[in-house]
Amino acid sequence: MSDKFQNDINHLVEEFNFIGQKKFKLIVLFGLLGDFDSFEYAINLKNFIDNHKEKNLDIFAIAIGNQNGKNKFCKFTGFLEESLIVVSDNQIHNNLKVSRGLDIGLGGWINMLLMLSGINSFKTIKEVIRGYTGDKKAKQIYSEFDKIDILKFLKFSGNSFKKVFGEGYLRPFELATFRLNNMNEIIQNWSDYILDEEYLPQRGASFLLNDQNQVVYKFFSSDVLGYSSNMRDPVGFLSDLIKE
Repeated sequence: MSDKFQNDINHLVEEFNFIGQKKFKLIVLFGLLGDFDSFEYAINLKNFIDNHKEKNLDIFAIAIGNQNGKNKFCKFTGFLEESLIVVSDNQIHNNLKVSRGLDIGLGGWINMLLMLSGINSFKTIKEVIRGYTGDKKAKQIYSEFDKIDILKFLKFSGNSFKKVFGEGYLRPFELATFRLNNMNEIIQNWSDYILDEEYLPQRGASFLLNDQNQVVYKFFSSDVLGYSSNMRDPVGFLSDLIKE
């Protein structure tokens, strides 16, 4: 890892006062607040903290957005407001060489639609299909007691997945349902979550730092729905790397 990259991370920690009180800190660069990956990753991180309160970890994030979007994003995902910084452009992403996604010169919408179809985003189609077919090697999302409300007119409980497909793994349509729920929130609040459509293709990154602010793990996303090196267990790297 180059000295320049480490210095850039140190500057980021200093600029945004990402101090933290614990041995490790995770710094996440989301793209737009209203990106599918931002929502999904934030919810997974929130659940990780809830389930591992003993873990020696602080989490901080930076996203492209505004204050209204931040408030709604944190309310929906459960991500801590004090841990999220919103910025107006992708300058920080560019400084750290995070992928800007596809750019064919026809605007953010076209670029994003092309990426969703798999162009310059090779893992996206596989990940979309997995959302519908399920995955025996991934964990289930909904418990039998969860209440699911999709598009205001489709309401059911997590028990429906159990009755049809069993439990203990990612059931067919379960991940797709989760993502549809996130998409519905984004569409309903589009102007708050999508600060500038130019940044729709912007991808994100994750940096895990030790108590000396040395980067011990990094991941740069290049695909839509590819915010982790292992999408079957997107935050599994934290359990693997963080030791008391």
